[in-house]
Amino acid sequence: MNASAPVALVTGASRGIGRAIALALAADGCRVAVNHRSSPAEADAVVAAIRAAGGVAQAFQADVSDPAQAEQLARQVEAAWEPATVLVSNAGIMKTQFVALTKPEDWRAVMAVNLDAAFLVTKAVIRPMLRLRRGRIIYISSDAGLLGDHMRAAYSASKAGLFGLAKSTARELAAAGITVNALAPGLIESAMTADTPSTRRAKQLAVIPLGRFGQPEEVAGVVRFLASDNAGYITGQTICVDGGLCMQD
Repeated sequence: MNASAPVALVTGASRGIGRAIALALAADGCRVAVNHRSSPAEADAVVAAIRAAGGVAQAFQADVSDPAQAEQLARQVEAAWEPATVLVSNAGIMKTQFVALTKPEDWRAVMAVNLDAAFLVTKAVIRPMLRLRRGRIIYISSDAGLLGDHMRAAYSASKAGLFGLAKSTARELAAAGITVNALAPGLIESAMTADTPSTRRAKQLAVIPLGRFGQPEEVAGVVRFLASDNAGYITGQTICVDGGLCMQD
């Protein structure tokens, strides 16, 4: 094991975009902490895939929407290796409901996982980053935070909140050389989108200039760049990975 390799903490890394990000960062030489809330078998499979390719990874169970567990996760990663200097906050859930029919507890559940968790894990990792004067923080948001999404007000609002969190945190941490950015993936082939009805998929494809859905690996490729030394002069930005969906006329 390369003891000088960066430690990357990826939340919600057991499947989909998070899995692709974990594999990509490991391929770049990071020691990857694969966080999951309740998918131990899938997280272990990601770890096994990384190790089979010669990388270093370990699974860490934690509900990052819980303040105590988010803090404990950061300390467990630090105890296993050293403090994380790359954080990818990817954990997220979605509920499809009309605003008028959305229960407060459903709204709160989405906000807790999609927005609160990003704040909590950031808070848990930035003290060591400030001490080391280096770090990369990347929030996986969504085009829904920019455009809104039908029957997904809670999801869209939570993802929009990540843009503000990224900009404010980027301003606070810039003096220490820590960058903070957000990605806004568009329609990506994943478990979260697999059950989309065919009629809705056809409508979605019709408004994507590139005419196709994205792949998790395409989001991971941008994360690889933002986590690298080459992105040291990029902070406070939102980067759309969406086939042109958010382009303005």
